[in-house]
Amino acid sequence: MTSLMPGAAIRNAMTIDVEDYFQVSAFATSIKREDWPGMRCRVEHNVARILELLGRAGIHATFFTLGWIAQRYPTMVRQIVAGGHELASHGYAHLRACEQTPAEFAHDVSTSKQMLEQISGQQVCGYRAPSFSIGAGNLWALDALLAAGYRYSSSIYPIRHDHYGMPDAPRFAFYPNGAQGLLELPISTVRLMHRNFPAGGGGYFRLFPYALSRSLLRRINSHDGQAGIFYFHPWELDPDQPRQSGIGFKTRFRHYVNLGRTEARIEALTRDFQWGRMDHIFLEQP
Repeated sequence: MTSLMPGAAIRNAMTIDVEDYFQVSAFATSIKREDWPGMRCRVEHNVARILELLGRAGIHATFFTLGWIAQRYPTMVRQIVAGGHELASHGYAHLRACEQTPAEFAHDVSTSKQMLEQISGQQVCGYRAPSFSIGAGNLWALDALLAAGYRYSSSIYPIRHDHYGMPDAPRFAFYPNGAQGLLELPISTVRLMHRNFPAGGGGYFRLFPYALSRSLLRRINSHDGQAGIFYFHPWELDPDQPRQSGIGFKTRFRHYVNLGRTEARIEALTRDFQWGRMDHIFLEQP
């Protein structure tokens, strides 16, 4: 859990969901999984840019990495670990937890954990469900993660959204299935006007003015006295990625809005806040 000593600067958790542009859930109806091997991958180049950016800032982060990606780019995975970053799991094939049976989910999270550990030589203790797809209807997934050897999840987003969200969940670290269960570390929100307002990155970070995102994160640190959890994807720094056809206006807007501004905004975050790895912030405090 985070240390909240008076006067102490709060470190926030910088996290990256390592997947490629064609693997996002919003493209699932137009890009089939069986087509993935033939797609032009850009994740290796984009992760290299992220590692360089974090290296310049002296920041260590957590990389929630797809097993499908790790299997094809093992050198990239080893570079992440060599940079002092935490390697965590994003599942194997970007399957939403809520669309799998318990047996399918258990196999997916066990396979991806073992694969990442074999490639990196490091223990993997964290998991993030694709599209934040753990919620009130499938909290059994957290027990499956605990049984597979994970120590924490960052899979619940306490907001209302058309594709995910558990708005009544606690906003900060909690144990959904009791103190003997798995630790859940929700994506950051700010409580405004009796509702939770997204403050943890992703498409909202690209859509909102940077000054608003900075203000929300500062509120979490100062008003709530808590560490924020921020996330982004490698493809969000890549305005030159291939454009997809056959997708609706909402999906197109959400995916492509302000891609050209993301890298500069991430760099601003590295200057405006202190950052660290999920495991160092939430698991290793006295």
